[in-house]
Amino acid sequence: MNAEQRVKELGLDLPPPPKSAGNYVAGVQTGNLLFLSGCGPQRADGSYVLGKLGADLDVAAGYDASRVAGLAMLARIRTLTGSLDRVARIVKALGMVNAAPDFTQQPKVINGFSDLMVEVFGEAGRGARAAVGLATLSGGMAVEIEMVVELKP
Repeated sequence: MNAEQRVKELGLDLPPPPKSAGNYVAGVQTGNLLFLSGCGPQRADGSYVLGKLGADLDVAAGYDASRVAGLAMLARIRTLTGSLDRVARIVKALGMVNAAPDFTQQPKVINGFSDLMVEVFGEAGRGARAAVGLATLSGGMAVEIEMVVELKP
Protein backbone atom coordinates (compact mmCIF):
# COMPACT_ATOMS: atom_id res chain seq x y z
CA MET A 1 0.00 0.00 0.00
CA ASN A 2 1.37 3.45 -0.87
CA ALA A 3 1.58 6.46 1.45
CA GLU A 4 -1.43 8.30 -0.01
CA GLN A 5 -3.57 5.17 0.49
CA ARG A 6 -2.31 4.83 4.07
CA VAL A 7 -3.27 8.43 4.84
CA LYS A 8 -6.82 7.67 3.64
CA GLU A 9 -6.95 4.31 5.43
CA LEU A 10 -5.80 5.90 8.70
CA GLY A 11 -8.41 8.66 8.31
CA LEU A 12 -5.77 11.37 8.59
CA ASP A 13 -6.92 14.86 7.73
CA LEU A 14 -3.91 16.85 6.57
CA PRO A 15 -4.18 20.57 7.34
CA PRO A 16 -3.38 23.27 4.82
CA PRO A 17 0.43 23.42 4.60
CA PRO A 18 1.91 26.04 6.92
CA LYS A 19 3.09 29.26 5.34
CA SER A 20 6.61 30.56 5.83
CA ALA A 21 6.84 32.95 8.76
CA GLY A 22 10.00 34.68 7.54
CA ASN A 23 12.54 34.99 4.77
CA TYR A 24 12.92 31.31 3.89
CA VAL A 25 11.31 28.64 1.74
CA ALA A 26 9.34 25.61 2.93
CA GLY A 27 11.77 23.17 1.35
CA VAL A 28 14.77 22.87 -0.91
CA GLN A 29 15.41 19.91 -3.18
CA THR A 30 18.93 19.04 -4.20
CA GLY A 31 19.34 15.83 -6.15
CA ASN A 32 16.96 13.31 -4.64
CA LEU A 33 16.98 14.92 -1.18
CA LEU A 34 14.31 17.32 0.07
CA PHE A 35 15.38 19.49 3.03
CA LEU A 36 12.28 20.74 4.85
CA SER A 37 12.10 23.83 7.03
CA GLY A 38 10.77 23.45 10.53
CA CYS A 39 7.06 22.83 11.11
CA GLY A 40 5.30 23.58 14.33
CA PRO A 41 2.13 21.96 15.63
CA GLN A 42 -0.29 23.95 13.48
CA ARG A 43 -3.86 22.67 13.57
CA ALA A 44 -6.22 22.74 10.58
CA ASP A 45 -7.84 25.94 11.93
CA GLY A 46 -4.44 27.72 11.85
CA SER A 47 -3.92 27.75 15.62
CA TYR A 48 -0.85 26.21 17.24
CA VAL A 49 -0.33 23.94 20.21
CA LEU A 50 1.46 26.25 22.63
CA GLY A 51 3.20 25.66 25.92
CA LYS A 52 6.29 24.43 27.66
CA LEU A 53 6.74 20.71 28.27
CA GLY A 54 7.20 19.95 31.94
CA ALA A 55 5.45 23.17 32.98
CA ASP A 56 2.28 23.72 30.89
CA LEU A 57 2.10 20.37 29.06
CA ASP A 58 2.76 16.76 30.01
CA VAL A 59 4.41 14.11 27.84
CA ALA A 60 1.08 12.90 26.39
CA ALA A 61 0.15 16.44 25.30
CA GLY A 62 3.63 16.87 23.81
CA TYR A 63 3.33 13.57 21.95
CA ASP A 64 0.03 14.80 20.47
CA ALA A 65 1.62 18.16 19.57
CA SER A 66 4.48 16.49 17.71
CA ARG A 67 1.93 14.35 15.84
CA VAL A 68 0.11 17.56 14.82
CA ALA A 69 3.46 18.94 13.61
CA GLY A 70 3.91 15.72 11.63
CA LEU A 71 0.56 16.18 9.92
CA ALA A 72 1.61 19.72 8.96
CA MET A 73 4.90 18.33 7.63
CA LEU A 74 3.07 15.71 5.55
CA ALA A 75 0.92 18.51 4.07
CA ARG A 76 4.09 20.44 3.25
CA ILE A 77 5.69 17.41 1.58
CA ARG A 78 2.56 16.80 -0.50
CA THR A 79 2.48 20.44 -1.61
CA LEU A 80 6.17 20.50 -2.56
CA THR A 81 6.27 17.12 -4.33
CA GLY A 82 2.71 16.61 -5.55
CA SER A 83 2.25 13.34 -3.67
CA LEU A 84 3.42 11.59 -0.52
CA ASP A 85 4.10 8.63 -2.80
CA ARG A 86 7.24 10.45 -3.98
CA VAL A 87 8.87 9.79 -0.58
CA ALA A 88 11.41 6.97 -0.72
CA ARG A 89 12.33 7.27 2.96
CA ILE A 90 12.68 9.61 5.89
CA VAL A 91 16.40 10.30 6.19
CA LYS A 92 16.66 12.55 9.26
CA ALA A 93 14.41 14.48 11.63
CA LEU A 94 15.29 17.06 14.24
CA GLY A 95 12.65 17.44 16.93
CA MET A 96 12.85 20.57 19.07
CA VAL A 97 10.86 20.67 22.30
CA ASN A 98 9.95 23.83 24.21
CA ALA A 99 11.01 22.45 27.59
CA ALA A 100 11.17 23.48 31.23
CA PRO A 101 14.75 23.38 32.57
CA ASP A 102 14.26 20.03 34.33
CA PHE A 103 12.29 18.31 31.53
CA THR A 104 14.20 15.31 30.16
CA GLN A 105 11.65 13.33 28.13
CA GLN A 106 12.14 14.99 24.73
CA PRO A 107 12.42 11.62 22.89
CA LYS A 108 9.01 10.52 24.21
CA VAL A 109 7.50 13.78 22.96
CA ILE A 110 9.00 13.51 19.47
CA ASN A 111 7.81 9.90 19.23
CA GLY A 112 4.42 11.37 18.26
CA PHE A 113 6.02 12.59 15.03
CA SER A 114 8.15 9.47 14.46
CA ASP A 115 5.26 7.08 15.09
CA LEU A 116 3.15 8.98 12.53
CA MET A 117 5.91 8.74 9.90
CA VAL A 118 6.10 4.95 10.41
CA GLU A 119 2.29 4.68 10.21
CA VAL A 120 2.31 6.49 6.86
CA PHE A 121 5.56 5.25 5.25
CA GLY A 122 6.14 1.92 7.01
CA GLU A 123 9.78 1.08 7.73
CA ALA A 124 10.83 3.80 5.26
CA GLY A 125 9.41 6.27 7.80
CA ARG A 126 11.96 5.29 10.43
CA GLY A 127 14.92 7.60 9.92
CA ALA A 128 17.76 9.02 11.96
CA ARG A 129 16.54 11.49 14.58
CA ALA A 130 17.52 13.88 17.31
CA ALA A 131 15.20 15.22 20.01
CA VAL A 132 16.41 18.26 21.90
CA GLY A 133 15.02 20.58 24.55
CA LEU A 134 15.15 24.33 24.07
CA ALA A 135 14.36 27.23 26.39
CA THR A 136 11.71 28.51 23.98
CA LEU A 137 10.37 28.18 20.46
CA SER A 138 8.87 30.77 18.12
CA GLY A 139 5.54 32.06 19.36
CA GLY A 140 5.64 29.68 22.31
CA MET A 141 5.04 26.58 20.15
CA ALA A 142 5.31 23.31 22.06
CA VAL A 143 7.45 21.60 19.39
CA GLU A 144 9.05 22.23 16.02
CA ILE A 145 10.36 19.59 13.64
CA GLU A 146 12.57 19.81 10.57
CA MET A 147 13.53 16.93 8.35
CA VAL A 148 15.32 15.54 5.32
CA VAL A 149 13.45 13.22 2.96
CA GLU A 150 14.79 11.05 0.13
CA LEU A 151 12.57 11.25 -2.96
CA LYS A 152 11.95 8.59 -5.56
CA PRO A 153 13.22 9.46 -9.04
